[in-house]
This record gives sequence, C-alpha cells and structure tokens, in this order.
Amino acid sequence: MLFINKLKKFKKIYLIIITSVLFLNTFLILEIHAVSFKISEIEISEDFDLNFNKRKVFDKAFKAAFSQLTLMITVSNYKKKLNKTSLEDIKSLIYSFTISEEKFFNKKYFARFNVNFDKKKTLKFFEDNNIFPSIPKKVDVLFVPILIKSQSEQLMIFNENPIFNNWNENLKKSDLINYILPNEDIEDRGLLESNLKLIEDYDFEEIIEKYAIDNFIINIIYKEKNNIKVLSKIKLEGNYKIVNSSYQEIDLENKESRKNFIYKLKNIYEDYWKELNIINTSIKLPITISLSSKDLRKIKLFENLIKNLDLISNSYVLTFNSEKTYYKIIYNGAPRKLINVIKNSGFEVENNNESWNIK
Repeated sequence: MLFINKLKKFKKIYLIIITSVLFLNTFLILEIHAVSFKISEIEISEDFDLNFNKRKVFDKAFKAAFSQLTLMITVSNYKKKLNKTSLEDIKSLIYSFTISEEKFFNKKYFARFNVNFDKKKTLKFFEDNNIFPSIPKKVDVLFVPILIKSQSEQLMIFNENPIFNNWNENLKKSDLINYILPNEDIEDRGLLESNLKLIEDYDFEEIIEKYAIDNFIINIIYKEKNNIKVLSKIKLEGNYKIVNSSYQEIDLENKESRKNFIYKLKNIYEDYWKELNIINTSIKLPITISLSSKDLRKIKLFENLIKNLDLISNSYVLTFNSEKTYYKIIYNGAPRKLINVIKNSGFEVENNNESWNIK
C-alpha cells in the first residue's frame, strides 16, 4: 500500500512524508469506502425483439441483486418493506457492476451480472428506514433432524426421514447457513432409540462430537396426522436457544407441502443467525488505535483487517511519527466485540478506554 511504501523510506525522506499526510489519509479513506457488499452471478434474460432495451436488462439485474442482498443481511420480517424500495434508491446504492457473460440464443438475451453495493451508503439507507441489517457471514452447522410419529411413537431418522432426505434441496444463494447432515450410523441410531422417551432432554453430545463442528441444530419433529410440532435446539457461535413452533396441514409426503415446511424452518434458523450478527449503525463509537511505525508488516495486516470489518463505518490515519502510527476508527458495536475480533486475528491489544495500543 502507498502508506506502507512511504513508511519504508521514513528515515530518509521524513519531510516528504509529512507533506504527503493529507494525500495518504484521502487514499486510505477511499480504499476503505470502496469495500462493498458483493452480489455475484445474477442471471437475467430478456426477449430479443424490436422492443429490446438493454437498460431494462440492467434494471432487472439491479432489482434482483438488491433482493438477494436484502435476503442475506436482513431478517424475514423486513421483506415486504424492502420489496417496495424504488429502483432509483437501489441505483443510488450501487458502487459498481460488471457483466461476466452475455449471449443471444433462441431470440433471447442472457447475461450474468456482478453488482457491488456501496457498504456505507447501504448501511445508511437501512438506518434511515429503521432497519437493522446483519453481517453477511457464512457458517457451517451440523443439522440433526428427527421425526417422531406421535401416535405410534415411531422414530424416523436418516433416510427414513423425508426432512433428512430433502433438507439440502432448493438451496439459495442468499442462504448463510451451510447445513451438514450426519452420516447414517448404527451406533447413533441405537443412542436415539434408547433415549426416545426423554429425547427432549437428551444432550446429543455423543453424536455431535463425532463431527468436530461447534455449531449445531437439533430438529425434533412430532407428527400427528398432518399437524406438526417442532422443537429446535440451536447453538451458533456459543449462543444457545430453544425454539418451539407448530404447523397445521403439513403433508411431508407431498413435495410442495414439504418444501414450504422446510422453507419456514430455514427462515427461523437464518433469522436467528442474522440477529446474532446485527449491525447497529446507531452506535458510533470513536476509537483511536496505535501501532509501531517500525513494524510495517503488522501495519499492513491491521489495515487489511479494518478494511474488511463490516462494523467499521469509517477509518483513517489520524497522525504518525517515527515511533507510532495512530488510526481513528468509527465502530458500530460494543468495544468488547471489536477487541475479540482484533485478538482473534493475531494481535495483542492493550485497552485504555478510547485509546488502544496494538503491541
């Protein structure tokens, strides 16, 4: 980076660097603001006839990209409200876009778009509309679905369970949770059958520990005719929650009915994951962070870190000298969370209230 390159010559051209501070600050701010929400591989088609207008194709791509973005970073309750967003507002949030592929076939035009939404403008748009978005963070989750037919107390697991067989069908690009289903195991079957009467209190540890995945969802479905009750035990990044839900007129043998049921369950799990990663832009915490000016490698690593953190709405070099480089960042969250992120990235942080030092 330009800033680091100048620091390498610090001892020889100190005066030149001092006169370049304003330029360097501007460069760093622009680079950070260029970070965007990236929506890739939006597929659009349009009839290729006398009324063909490429602008309409672009507009369709922008709407589709915005729809996918909102599905990724907002809970389902906001869907109706966000569907009313005007094309003009959507366009105002776009930082850049590219067409990765386009072709004409059978009197139709086909194209793939990659659309980048300016992160700062997008978060401000949500804040102005009283919408709390979340960090679009992917996560691997062990998913253990169990079906119990209440009348016969019959336990259905693995391939006997239609939820197990169809859970990973109809995957969407906006899904943040990657569900990992357990392998069929005779030992696991025995454990579940022996704990059937106390299944809600069973901790599932003997099954979970085989997969070395910290996150899990235990899905216990009680089926009585076409009425279903679901107990979900959810653990995501150390946060534990039990959710009870009920559904009527669900036919698990019917493809559409089963598909809608799975969609509703996934919405519950996706919404909970998003709630754990909410970006609260109403919190604007100014923090000064200092690093040694002599450790160029650490400076580069730190700049890359803050450039890619969604909860940092602004960042720039405040000042520097031969000993220390000071950064000012605006953080949209609790300081403890930022400290944990910095520490988990391999830095040692000395916290003195609003002024932090990275050793």
